[in-house]
Amino acid sequence: MKYLLFAVAALGVPPFAWVLSMNRRWLRWAFVGVVAALCLYNATSINFFSHESYRGSARGMEVSLAHLMALSLVCALIFSRRFKRWLPDAGAKLFVLHLLLCLPSLTAAENVLFGFFEVWKMTLALVFFAAVYNYLRATDDVRTVVRALAAFAVVNLVVVAKEHVSGVWQPHGLFPHQNSMAVAMNMLGPVFFAGYLAFGPRNRFGRLCTLACVCAAGAAARSYSRMGLAMMPLGYGIAYALCVVKARPKHWLARSIPLFLAGAVAFAAMAPRIAERFGEAPEASANTRVELARCAWEMIKDEPLRGVGLNNWGIKINEPYEYAELAGRETGRGEGFEDGIVETVYLLDAAECGVPALLALLAWFAWYWIECFRLAGRLKGSQLFFLPAGLCGGLAAVYVQSCFEWVLRQPMDLFCLLMCFAVVSYLGTWRDAGEGAKPERLRS
Repeated sequence: MKYLLFAVAALGVPPFAWVLSMNRRWLRWAFVGVVAALCLYNATSINFFSHESYRGSARGMEVSLAHLMALSLVCALIFSRRFKRWLPDAGAKLFVLHLLLCLPSLTAAENVLFGFFEVWKMTLALVFFAAVYNYLRATDDVRTVVRALAAFAVVNLVVVAKEHVSGVWQPHGLFPHQNSMAVAMNMLGPVFFAGYLAFGPRNRFGRLCTLACVCAAGAAARSYSRMGLAMMPLGYGIAYALCVVKARPKHWLARSIPLFLAGAVAFAAMAPRIAERFGEAPEASANTRVELARCAWEMIKDEPLRGVGLNNWGIKINEPYEYAELAGRETGRGEGFEDGIVETVYLLDAAECGVPALLALLAWFAWYWIECFRLAGRLKGSQLFFLPAGLCGGLAAVYVQSCFEWVLRQPMDLFCLLMCFAVVSYLGTWRDAGEGAKPERLRS
């Protein structure tokens, strides 16, 4: 029945998009629908050719309501002749380059279908990026984007609170794992923190940013993700430094002290459990990470150009491959594929797809961070300054955390990352701080 419903929904995308194209306000609600669908991702996604027991970064040809809403928004913008470009800048082109450099790895894959799952996911991710970027270009509606992301952070904390009351030790909110939630909240939290510094608590938009910042920080801290906790000072610290040094907002000290005091009180209340999380972490977990990293390095040495196969790590780490012995694995592959995945997105990318694909990934990540830093200087004095300033901190935290986590390959985190990248691409279309997203919209 679920497959039939998705088939009907897919067929309904063109007429739905045609209706949306007739009214700009409907386009706004369509974008809100994209973010709302992310809140219901687990309940509204389906895997065609599913292999749910496979321990990989994609387990089927996944389609969700969020994908369909993003596709509907793209089609509506095309129908209304407001769609601008699929690849607006070098950053988007680097993403496509990375995707293309992953394709040769399929020739080394034992299961090409598993590799196709990942190609499918990245292709739909490009549609998601295009939907957000072109919506912003067509409407200049930064306000709705920030409000939708703020609502996403609030809903996520509500789910975390519900899990906390239920006795869950490490809640994961709207995400499949607590580490993936920590990554996304550390990405968005500094943006809201910069917005609070820029607008202050007396402004309605500033109060929204304050609420969203508290929710994002609270969810990341309550995840008890060790790297998530360690990266919080980095992300918020960079955002704070850029706001103070470049923008010099009025009353920045008076605005920052209450938030820092609240954070200190919350940290003190959680300190015993945080210390327990760091002090009593199982040694086997660290050893497994090291073993799998060594296996990834061996895969890179064996196949430096094409890798062992996109999304084929979960196969190649098992017998009869020699990497299983290196990792101390004694069980055969079987049907369970129960072995873990290497806990760094960079080693995983290089092992599965080769060094050229890794270099493209690093260039893609670096381009957007450098663009954020450049925009922070260009938009100094603009009400939009808080976006690149906050993203400088958020992206830095996520990039470093990705040295210890692979979760950026998970759909929810990839969506959050590409939404942030789309905002950066949009801001980069304006030549000076006086052009762009009609700053007065942020106050309404």
